[in-house]
Amino acid sequence: MGRSYNTIAFDAAKCDGCGDCMTACATVKTGSTDKSRSRIQIVGDESDGFELALCRQCGDPKCVTVCPAAALTKNFDSGVIEWNASKCVDCLLCTVGCAYAGIALDEGVGHVAKCDMCYASPDGAPACVPACPHDALTYITTSRIYNEVGDWEDLFAPGLAGCQGCNTELLMRHTLRRVGPETVLATPPGCVPGMGSVGFNGTTGTKVPVFHPLLTNTAAMLAGIKRQYKRVGREVNALAIAGDGGASDVGFQSLSGAAERNEQILFMVVDNEGYMNTGMQRSSCTPYGAWTSTTPIGKGSGGMPSQGKTQDAKNLPLIMVNHRCEYVATASTAYMQDLYDKLDKAIQASKRGFAYLHVYSPCTTGWRFPTDQNMEVARKAVETNFVMLWEYNPKDGLEFTRPVDDPLPVTEYLKAMGRFRHLSPDQISHIQGKVVENLAFVKQMAHRQSA
Repeated sequence: MGRSYNTIAFDAAKCDGCGDCMTACATVKTGSTDKSRSRIQIVGDESDGFELALCRQCGDPKCVTVCPAAALTKNFDSGVIEWNASKCVDCLLCTVGCAYAGIALDEGVGHVAKCDMCYASPDGAPACVPACPHDALTYITTSRIYNEVGDWEDLFAPGLAGCQGCNTELLMRHTLRRVGPETVLATPPGCVPGMGSVGFNGTTGTKVPVFHPLLTNTAAMLAGIKRQYKRVGREVNALAIAGDGGASDVGFQSLSGAAERNEQILFMVVDNEGYMNTGMQRSSCTPYGAWTSTTPIGKGSGGMPSQGKTQDAKNLPLIMVNHRCEYVATASTAYMQDLYDKLDKAIQASKRGFAYLHVYSPCTTGWRFPTDQNMEVARKAVETNFVMLWEYNPKDGLEFTRPVDDPLPVTEYLKAMGRFRHLSPDQISHIQGKVVENLAFVKQMAHRQSA
């Protein structure tokens, strides 16, 4: 397997051309505030937008290929393309070979200069990223996930069937690979077994023991299996991957009971906000105003007008916090490093007692958006505070793991999906108000428990 590296991502929509990133870079690299000497350059204007001139640390770098003096080399440990001053002959062919304007002549010293990701700095992070006041630059560090677990065995069999663009299979494979082979898996009715996790024709869809409980008794059955393994002296991970319907509705009784008893299990909810595997019916986690097959648009039962779901979503993660579980967290597949950090904590917590992980998972089919937009929809949910990412344990209380202090209006999220296309201004106003209310409530809980 190859190796992945950290990188700097640029969001042109957030950039206003202030140049703070260039000033920070020039200061760190040259001791000067002269922006022209920065290794990162923002080009363009407000009318046409801004672009980024920066070394992409390419996997197949053309600057290295065209350098006749071998002054540029790819460091396969750091991922950085390094420049050797003692070998450089100042021919500038590298500036021609780079398609990203990532290496250029620094007239202040008379030779080329390029970004080295500040990898030799004490904190190992680029100086330009924290200098950006608009979050247009992001230091992406999820490469560690690939490097750490890329060679681990995939414990789901190949060939699972899911809807095009669905990220649930991604979540299933990452989760089981991380939890490891010493695991018993419960997958109640829903999209996860629907993809084939329990197998067919006498074969299972996993390389670990898996069973298919009822919607109503998943946590109870899994707790019993964990207790039996403990009774015979064997330590295993007891993992459930359930949908929001099976957890928040008919399955809530056994879920709540297992949490109250502090059973040593990890219960993961894949929340696609409905019963999507059986025809896109509403669940108690379906948001207000959303279209589903049981909350239609137009005339409802008895000829009465219907405008989607008329109730707000149940906040299941906060209900689980009130069970004082060993660990409770919300996560999103749009932020895999955050998800992995929480999965690690949940695995450890499940060895002491009940751990609950609630993962928001957009549904391309039921939410009505293009199949290539899954991650973008997931990101917009967090960027608008429609979804908040936090974690809780009894010792430290509730803490935000990815706070959004300057959120986008909720319309940026709603307009990405067809299930909200019918909303009236009053309904949109209600949803925005509920987002603000929910944020204030969670902040209040975080403050109260940290006081």
